[in-house]
Amino acid sequence: MSISSNPQAVAASVSPSGISIHDRFRTHRESVSNLRQPKVLHPLENEGLRLLILENISLDAVAAFRAKGWHVDHFAKSMSEDELVEKIGTYHAIGIRSKTKITQRVLKAAPKLLVIGCFCIGTNQVDLTAAALTGIPVFNSPFSNSRSVAELVMAELVALSRQLFERSYELRTGIWNKQSKGCWEIRGKTLGIVGYGHIGAQLSVLAESFGLRVLFHDIINIMPLGTARQVDSLATLLAESDFVTLHVPESPETINMISKDQLAQMKKGSYLINNARGKVVDIPALIEALQAKQLAGAAIDVFPSEPGSNGAPFDDQLNSWASVLRALPNVILTPHIGGSTEEAQKMIGDEVALALSHYLGYGSTMGAVNFPEVDLRPISAEQAGQIRVCHVHKNQPGVLKQVNEALSPYNVEKQYSDSKGEIAYLMADIADVGSRDLHLLRDRISSTDANIITRLLA
Repeated sequence: MSISSNPQAVAASVSPSGISIHDRFRTHRESVSNLRQPKVLHPLENEGLRLLILENISLDAVAAFRAKGWHVDHFAKSMSEDELVEKIGTYHAIGIRSKTKITQRVLKAAPKLLVIGCFCIGTNQVDLTAAALTGIPVFNSPFSNSRSVAELVMAELVALSRQLFERSYELRTGIWNKQSKGCWEIRGKTLGIVGYGHIGAQLSVLAESFGLRVLFHDIINIMPLGTARQVDSLATLLAESDFVTLHVPESPETINMISKDQLAQMKKGSYLINNARGKVVDIPALIEALQAKQLAGAAIDVFPSEPGSNGAPFDDQLNSWASVLRALPNVILTPHIGGSTEEAQKMIGDEVALALSHYLGYGSTMGAVNFPEVDLRPISAEQAGQIRVCHVHKNQPGVLKQVNEALSPYNVEKQYSDSKGEIAYLMADIADVGSRDLHLLRDRISSTDANIITRLLA
C-alpha cells in the first residue's frame, strides 16, 4: 500500500467509492432536513405587520423584515420620547440601539406593540418591567460586538501609553514634537479588567498575546482564560494595575463605581478605560484625578448623556464638564463606537432580526431579557390543520385551568408554559380547529381576567 506524500491527503477518510465521510454526513443532514419543512405561520390578526426601525440599524436586518412582506419604516436617527409617543401607535414592533428610550409613557402610547428589539448589548434604555407587564418581550444581542469592543481596548492601551493622540494632534497643527518621556511599551504591564464576561474574557486573551499580565475582578467566581488571575476585590485590582478597563452593565450597584475613592486607590500614573456604560464613572472625579496627575490618561467611549444624532454638539449643555474634559491632555474621547464595526453591526442585525422574526412568526421568546423563555418545535408544512396559541398572562393561580378548558374541544398536539416574575407565557399547538372556531377560541382565552395578550398563528 502506498502512502501519499501530500499532507492534505490525510485530512479526511475516503471511501472506495471516492465519497468522503464528510460528504456522507452532509447528504444525510440534507435528506433529514427535507423530510419536514416548517410551516410559515401568519397571525390571524395584524396581518399587515408594521415595524419601526431607528438609529441606522443594519440594512440587512431591514431587508430580512421586508422579505417577509412586513412594512418597515427605517430611520437613521433616534427619536425623542415625544416623537415616539406621536408615531408608535401604529407599529407592531420597534428596533432601536442605545439612544432611543422606551419609557412607560411610550409603551402606553403603543397599543399594537408586540415586541422590542435592542440592536446592541445593553437594554437599560428600555423600561423592561413595564414592557413585560404590557406583554412585550425585549430582545438584544449580548455577545455579537464583543470582539469589536475588545479590539478597541487594545488600540487604546497602545495609544494611551504612547501618547499617540497628543503627538498626532500636534503634528496636524504643524508642531513637530518627538519625545519618549512618559511613553511606554505595554509589554510587561498589568491590565485590570473589571467584569470578566464575554468582552472581558476575549480582551484577556488578546492582552496576554501582547505580553500583558492580566488581573480581573467579577462579582462571581469565573474560570480564567490563559494565565489571567481573579482578585478578591476591586480595591486590590485598582492598586495592582497599570491599566484599568471597565466592562460592566449599568445597574444601581455599578453607577459611579469608579469615583474619587477608587481613583485614589489606583497606581499613580496609571490609565482608566471605560467602554461600558456612561454612568459607571464619576466624570468630575476623573477630571480631578487627571488634573492632579494621579492618572496619566484615560479613554472614554460612553457618557452619562450622549447626543441623539451625528453632528449634534458634545458640549456643556449636554454634560456640564464636557469642555473641561475635552481640553485635558492624553484623554481619548470617542462617540460610543465600541461596537461600531461592519462585522459587529451585521451580526447584531442578523441575531436580533431573527429573534424578532421568530417571535412575530412562531411565538418563540428564547433569548428575551425580560420574559419567560418559551419555545415549541415548528409546525410542519404537512400539519396544515394546526394553529399555534400564544398567550401572555399574569402569573396567578387558575390560569392554566381556564386555558385548558378553552382548548378541551380540540386536540392539543404540544404545549409549554413558563413564568418570570409577574408574567407567564403559554404556547400550545392545537389541531382540528375550524375556521369558524378561531375567533371564538381567541375571544374565550383573551376574556380571562389574567389575559395580557393572546395571539393565534396559523
